[in-house]
Amino acid sequence: MRGNPRHERILERLRRDGRVDVGELAGELDTSEVTIRRDLDSLAEQGTLRRVRGGAVSLLMRGEELPFTLREVESAAAKDRIAAVVGGLVRDGEAVVVDSGTSGLAVARVLAGRRLTVMPLALPSATVLAAGSSVNLLLPGGTTRFGEGSMVGPIAEAALAALRFDTFVLTCCGLSPDDGVTAHDLQDAAVKRAAKRSSRRTVLIAESAKFSRTALATVCGMADVDVLVTDAEAPSEALDRFRQAGVEVRVA
Repeated sequence: MRGNPRHERILERLRRDGRVDVGELAGELDTSEVTIRRDLDSLAEQGTLRRVRGGAVSLLMRGEELPFTLREVESAAAKDRIAAVVGGLVRDGEAVVVDSGTSGLAVARVLAGRRLTVMPLALPSATVLAAGSSVNLLLPGGTTRFGEGSMVGPIAEAALAALRFDTFVLTCCGLSPDDGVTAHDLQDAAVKRAAKRSSRRTVLIAESAKFSRTALATVCGMADVDVLVTDAEAPSEALDRFRQAGVEVRVA
């Protein structure tokens, strides 16, 4: 699935300002007001905004993450490039944990068909990985988050604690050198920490937009990551600080 660039720009404005104006968006995105109104109507149907006279207002609380279906098309091309780099970092025969979220799903698609042992931390990724016969698929159990399909809770954490993995592919909701890796959901953050403790290497994947966001729960500091894979739009100053902390940086 590929994202609509206008939708991505509109959602980013909503994240920042909480409200958007049809005329301003038409000028900024170099398109007609009719097209912008159609975009806003489409996004309203997906539950992320409410149409008002002349524009729209966000229905998301400050810091709340977008619905999974919208995040899946947000920066989709960058996520695919990042996932391809991760595929090159993982060797056949490894035991791998693939984190939840839309970026984790992109990695699952790359790893499907490989000769690997994989524990996905979300049902969408499990479905992708189960389609082939070469992957030895492990499921952690636990409670699934509605709308996300991610597996959380003490059962998932206990399953991770009982095993040892070569690589953990970690996703995030926010990222910065000062705040480290952050997530919106407290239970999700706890599962991420459990997966990290059980893995020899942590590969963090984050498209450039994540560098401008900070979520509620801290997962780990930047020095706790072994490899960071991001895209070419990531801020160079932040990447330099990760390198100074001993993190290997790969740009997709």
